[in-house]
Order: sequence, then structure tokens, then C-alpha cells
Amino acid sequence: MADGLMAVDPDRAWKQMKKAGKALFSSLGELRDVQVMAEWVQKLGPADDPETQALLGLLARRELEHKLTAGDALRAFDVRQWRKWSRELPRRASRVKPGSIVFKHLALERWSEAHELHRRALRNRSQTALHQLRIGLKRFRYIVENFLPQQHQAWSSDLKELQDLLGDVHDLDVLWTTATQVNAFASPESRKRWHDLIQEEREKRITRYRERMVGPDSLWNAWRVELPQGKQVQAAAMARLKLWASFLDPDFGHAQRVANLSQQVFDGLKKLGMAPTSPNQDLRSILFVAALLHDVGRSKHDKSHHKISYRLIRKLTPPLGWSASDLQLVAIVARFHRGAIPSSRSKPVQVLALDQKKIATHLAGVLRFANALDGESEGRIETVRVEKKEDALVVYASAYAPWTKAAEGIAGAGYLLQLFLRTPILVKPLKRTSGRRPLPGRSS
Repeated sequence: MADGLMAVDPDRAWKQMKKAGKALFSSLGELRDVQVMAEWVQKLGPADDPETQALLGLLARRELEHKLTAGDALRAFDVRQWRKWSRELPRRASRVKPGSIVFKHLALERWSEAHELHRRALRNRSQTALHQLRIGLKRFRYIVENFLPQQHQAWSSDLKELQDLLGDVHDLDVLWTTATQVNAFASPESRKRWHDLIQEEREKRITRYRERMVGPDSLWNAWRVELPQGKQVQAAAMARLKLWASFLDPDFGHAQRVANLSQQVFDGLKKLGMAPTSPNQDLRSILFVAALLHDVGRSKHDKSHHKISYRLIRKLTPPLGWSASDLQLVAIVARFHRGAIPSSRSKPVQVLALDQKKIATHLAGVLRFANALDGESEGRIETVRVEKKEDALVVYASAYAPWTKAAEGIAGAGYLLQLFLRTPILVKPLKRTSGRRPLPGRSS
């Protein structure tokens, strides 16, 4: 559960909780592996077989060792801290509704990772590849089990069967490795006999796995249909980034208003042929996300928060549907929403190609301007319209009042954008247009 919530909630407690649980369950897992291997030895080998007795004796000694280790881990486990997390973290988790598009997107990520491991495992069928597939499928299963109740109800039995099949393959591989490492076989004949027994059981499970997971009617395809498709993937990724920002930004309402204003300015510039373009990137979405994330640095410190925002965004793993270069551009645009204007000497900008530098500067100019429009208006400016008049760009803003401190801030924030466009920007009030009321008895 912590693994899933860590993807949307940046609170460190999730990572700490996962780490604490991993240390304990790792020791218990090693104990469980030994016990399972003993069950396989009893199942495969005759009771009076020398190799059977030798392996059972070895595993009994290891079981005792692992019991002692697990006991130490249990005694060292911080129960008080775990109880504290159990009280506090559910409140954070409740902000994300089970079954939401955010968790479906996360499940799609896990599905994609597991499916790639499936393809790799079918190519070479090595122990390592099958073990990685087992882990990848388990991670997908946990997301479905914990956060997608409807899908879990439909898929749980299939997921459990597949997990058991791959788990058996792993256990058999570990058993064979253990037996060969300790020279448990008295002769080449006994070694071959045990190898054939283990391989037979292993192949049965791999064959069954292939029956369920290969071909047009495979479970992979059945699961994929229920997860985001096409444009839904982008929308879901944006919802995840938005949720992540909402956990950090102390005034996320401001960020949402700025994002809305940014898109209005961008759309106005686009109609005039003055917006940036890119054949490989959705710049409107990049600007929107940069606006949503631009103040996440306030979660650490208000001073120089734009630099902190940049670092926090750069640490993010790009969600499925977004590339590392997209997220890098988001981080740079957010970085320059205030403070010094971007230049060739700015470290964040130096890593960009020339065309990306121009795009980053252009989008940062739009974001600065939109941020100022909501700076002191507290949401009063909701609508803007952009027009080209003679030698100036005129931005009409609802509820805009000239000769105020807010107007002064807006004028200053427009400097970067007008510098890039090489066009003066004038901001004027957007007048409301009122329709005439129909006369009594007449339809309008």
C-alpha cells in the first residue's frame, strides 16, 4: 500500500513505513522460503532417499537459524512508531478515492512494467527473468488489490493463480540452487534424477502460465482494456501530478487559478500566431502542469521557493505518458515564474537545446504574467482576452483595476513575456457585455 501511495503523496512517512516493514518481512520471507523448500523436498523425494534426508536436515538447520533472525527482527520492530503511522497516514490516504483515475493510471504503469518483464521472460526463460516477472506481477497485483476494488473483485483469482505459478517456479529454482551449492547429491545419477523431477514441476507451471498469458485472449489483454486508453493516459498522468502538488502547496487554489489563466493567455497568443510550438511536445499541457506545480517549494520554505520547486519537480519520476524532457521543461518553467529572468548563464537553462531554451523562456514569461494576474487579486481576475492592437499586445482582464499595487505588479511581471515577444503588453479592464432584456410578452 505504501508503494502505491508514495507515487502520489510525497510525505516521507510512506517511505519510512515501507522501509520499516521491508526489514521485518524480509526476515520472515527467508524463513518462509526455507519452509516451502522443505515441503517441496518432501513432495518430490521418497522419505528413505539419502538426498531427501540430507536436504531436509540442511533445511531444518536453516529454519532454526532464520527463526532466530526473525525473532530478533520482531523484537527490534518499532511497534509504537507503526501505530503512529497507522493513526496518521490513513487520513492522508483518504484524500485519494479508491478506484479513481489516479490509481488506474498507476496500475497501468505497473501493468506496462510487468508486461515488458513478461516479454523478456518468454524470450530467455532464465531464472532471473522469471523471478523479475514474478516481482513485477506482484507489484501490479498489490495496486489492484489495495486501490481498485472493482477490478480486484474480477481479477483476484487469476492474479493469485499466476502469482502462485511463478512463486512455485521461483521456489523450485531456489531449491535446485541450494541443493547444488551444498553438494547434496551422492552420485551423478541422483543429481540427474532430482534435476529431472524439479524441471518437470517447473515446466508444468510455466506451461500453465503461458496458457493464461500468451495469445489474443490472454489475461494481459483483458486487464489492459479496463485501464486508461489513448488520451485518458495523458489526462490521468496530469491528475496524478495535480494530486502530488496539492499535497505540497499550502495555497493550491492559487496554483489552480494561475494554471487556468496561463492557458487562457497561451490560447490567446496561439490565435495570434504568437505562441510557442513544438512537433514533439504538448506545450499547453506543459505550461498547465508548470503552473500547477510552481509553488510546491513553499512546502519547504517561502524564501526562494521557486528554486525549491525546481528541485522537487526534477526529482519526480515522469508518470506514464510523460517523458523526462517534458518534466524537465516543467521544472525550468516553474523555476523562472519569479526571481531572475532566464539567461544563457542560468544553470537550469544551460542543459537545454537552443529551441528548448526559447520555449522555456516563452512559457516562463506566460507563467510569470499569469501568476501576477492572480497575485493580489485573490481570484477576482478569472477571464482574460488577448488581442493585437497596432504595435502592442492588449490583454483584457476581468476585474482588473489600473492605478493599483496589483496593476503595478502585473506590469512588472509582463516584462519577460514582452521582452521575448518584442512587443509591449498593455493590460486593460475587460468590460462585461450585457444583453438587452426582452420586453414583457415578447420572446427573446
